[in-house]
Amino acid sequence: MTRPEEREPDPSLAGPTEPGPGESGPGVAGPREPGPGVPDVFDPRIYAAGLPHAAFRELRDRHPVAWQQEYEVLGWPEGPGFWAVTRHADVVGVLKDSGTFSSHLGATQIRDPDPADLPFIRRMMLNRDPPDHGRLRRLVSRAFTPGRIDRFGVAARARARQLLTAARDSGPAFDLVTAVTDDYALLNLSDLLGVPESDRGLLLKWTERVIAYQDPDEPPVLGTDGRPVNPRSPAMLQEMFSYAQELAAYKRRNPADDVMTSLAQSELSDAELEMFFFLLTVAGNDTVRSAAPGGFLTLAEHPDEQRRLRAGDVDLDRAVDELLRRHPPVLSFRRTATRDTTLAGQHIRGGDKVVVFHASANYDERVFDQPYGLDLGRSPNPHVSFGDGPHVCLGAHFARLQLRILYGEAMDLLPPLVMAGPPRRLVSNFINGVKSLPLTS
Repeated sequence: MTRPEEREPDPSLAGPTEPGPGESGPGVAGPREPGPGVPDVFDPRIYAAGLPHAAFRELRDRHPVAWQQEYEVLGWPEGPGFWAVTRHADVVGVLKDSGTFSSHLGATQIRDPDPADLPFIRRMMLNRDPPDHGRLRRLVSRAFTPGRIDRFGVAARARARQLLTAARDSGPAFDLVTAVTDDYALLNLSDLLGVPESDRGLLLKWTERVIAYQDPDEPPVLGTDGRPVNPRSPAMLQEMFSYAQELAAYKRRNPADDVMTSLAQSELSDAELEMFFFLLTVAGNDTVRSAAPGGFLTLAEHPDEQRRLRAGDVDLDRAVDELLRRHPPVLSFRRTATRDTTLAGQHIRGGDKVVVFHASANYDERVFDQPYGLDLGRSPNPHVSFGDGPHVCLGAHFARLQLRILYGEAMDLLPPLVMAGPPRRLVSNFINGVKSLPLTS
């Protein structure tokens, strides 16, 4: 397998293809070669070693909107390329301007979906543009009332104490991910959705299939052509969708104080309900599942700030946001340009893919003082770990609540966080995951 700098230019990637009327969309505007000295931030394997800070800083300083090649990697075929957006102001600008940078045209993953799957993928709220996006968001936001979420805080606190105590008492060292954070995120989400305890393992299986598809520890499902099958394709999601319909039917007969009861009784069509169940299962689980161990890792690496938190010298809400800034659960999101435009002086053509890197924006020296340091009392803290604009994370309040409870209980129940070995990270250019975090107990 060759890296991009080792390959001869692919003739099929040369030369622009201007879109015709009504043809703006993924892959229509032809890709080009990266400029000299432009770092590669596409390769999912890079992120297994942590955030590529040097590459991101070079991009922010010299190439704030930089062309990236999508070469074949990890069995996934090459794509047409994309613009990497790395400065905070430009990331926020793209996320807020859905008229110019669409979630609908090519969906929100870097890799282009199969054209046959695109209409299906566009059903999801994440892949809609205003005004239709707003209609769906309003329908679902009714299920995420502050009162309902706060009631789950009592159960989350008891769960955090149980998991942390068992991990602490298990021996001289434990893996925080397998002992605490995986179960904490999954069980909280199951309670919020109203998934029976016997079915909760299904949520983890479906999440792993979608989130870890680039990681060698999660072997892909191969199609008849020997290529990996997109885990977001209709065929791969059918099991999840069938379950969603069964659960919704059960909730209509047996309503409860949970999100699935609200969705089952809403105006959503069957297809929209299925897509919401998919979105909530994957995003609702993996946001906390990725952010929590990243926050603990950051605290272990900064013992002085950890002591401030333990002593109550910093506000816990501010600490949560600073840990989210340092370890955003989502690395990047894709948009598609609806028309020719200019961003940070760079001409972008209609149909080009534009990918914002949250993980770079959160360290932009133009916005954050000493961004590579940890200041748990940082304020203001305009990080973009939950996005911005119309697609800002619907479950951000729920995620912050869980993290606030977990970090607070950990400071009371665990000894000072000290690494017992190196962490293992997810191979992904989308999710900033931690697969293993060994701590002393």
